[in-house]
Amino acid sequence: MANRLKIVRTVPSLRRALEPYRRARAHIALVPTMGALHRGHMALVSEARRRAKCVVVSIFVNPTQFAPHEDFASYPRNFATDLRVLREAKIDLVWAPSVEDMYPDGFATRVMPEGAAKVGLEDEFRPHFFGGVATVVAKLFTQVSPDFALFGQKDYQQLRVVTQMAKDLDMPVKVIGVPTVRESDGLALSSRNAYLSVAERAVAPMLHRVLKQCANRIKNGEKVDHVLNVGRIEIDLAGFVLDYLEARHALSLAPIESSKDGPIRLLVAAKLGKTRLIDNVAV
Repeated sequence: MANRLKIVRTVPSLRRALEPYRRARAHIALVPTMGALHRGHMALVSEARRRAKCVVVSIFVNPTQFAPHEDFASYPRNFATDLRVLREAKIDLVWAPSVEDMYPDGFATRVMPEGAAKVGLEDEFRPHFFGGVATVVAKLFTQVSPDFALFGQKDYQQLRVVTQMAKDLDMPVKVIGVPTVRESDGLALSSRNAYLSVAERAVAPMLHRVLKQCANRIKNGEKVDHVLNVGRIEIDLAGFVLDYLEARHALSLAPIESSKDGPIRLLVAAKLGKTRLIDNVAV
């Protein structure tokens, strides 16, 4: 259990590295990432360190959650910088497998979630996405066998899907959602924010402002459909191409009709130039 950062790239070496913690019955926490680490990821790391003796950060850009037209090849990658950040944070272990190790020749098993994965939000626009996420997260849970796994609430539908998968498959891991970390102007931190031009970056916080306004108006008793329609118009006028702005039950993500159907979560996805942004807030 040395203090210096250890990087492992194969499942056998991962399990050997974790064995001393298991013998000591020390809690292990996993923070799954695709690299390009920012303050949002580090909030997950901080919460993981609070809960566990050993913190494992996985860095793996998962090809199975990208469609052919999406940005897998250009997704931000800076492994050396990520390692420097994690070393400064005194992380114990980085799990950085290759695509060939995660999906070797002959790999033939997929996890295909339903429930929150098929409610007409991200799944409507990225139908491949949650199968890829569920499969790679199931593999990570099997490989690391963590006591805790930390996910950001920015990817709220993903959080609900992963939480349900762990419950349904009796995985002995507690999935924890960590509040979204934001810039001072409200923009949710995301690796994809690097794609925004200077002009687009100035407009991007509008998404969160509209979400907050909608949440406040629903709390104050205005009809949900009316509030959402106004919000959609505001987002369009700001220059976004809107995919969805929806009010959903915060646990099932089923559609709701009034504030009495809660707890409610507002979720939005929209493109600004070539960059697709998502966000959500509780009502």
